[in-house]
Amino acid sequence: MAPPGDTSCGWSQIGKSQPEQEQALMNQRKQKRMVSNRESARRSRMRKQKHLEDLTAEVRQLRKENSQILTALSITTQHYAEMEAQNAVLRAQTVELGATLQSLNQILVLRCMHGTDWVSDAFGETSDSLARTWSMVGEKQPICTASSDMFHYC
Repeated sequence: MAPPGDTSCGWSQIGKSQPEQEQALMNQRKQKRMVSNRESARRSRMRKQKHLEDLTAEVRQLRKENSQILTALSITTQHYAEMEAQNAVLRAQTVELGATLQSLNQILVLRCMHGTDWVSDAFGETSDSLARTWSMVGEKQPICTASSDMFHYC
């Protein structure tokens, strides 16, 4: 038989009085609760640790994504600035070419109105050589969008 103070087994309660048995049973329940609480606290700490590790991994991933986004944004901003500079150059060239075209159209109209050989007067070349050059330019891109009534004076 187990010693009188042993509360590990219900068999030890046989030779004890009623108050001693109740006390031993309460101690046994208290011991089980303590073990259960310790186990529950251990599981809770493990869940907290796992949650903390998950959050740390998520922070790492988000920082990595943020860095990639910032790099892409920087590259895009640089490309945008380059395109803006190219657009400014092209706009300036458009203005220059428009002014040149307008001047050439005015010369053409004036020469046609006066009946002179505008090609040789304006450029100091023969009509044939300039006409060949002019036709090669015209094949690639039209030079003006003037209406047909502009030339009725010729």
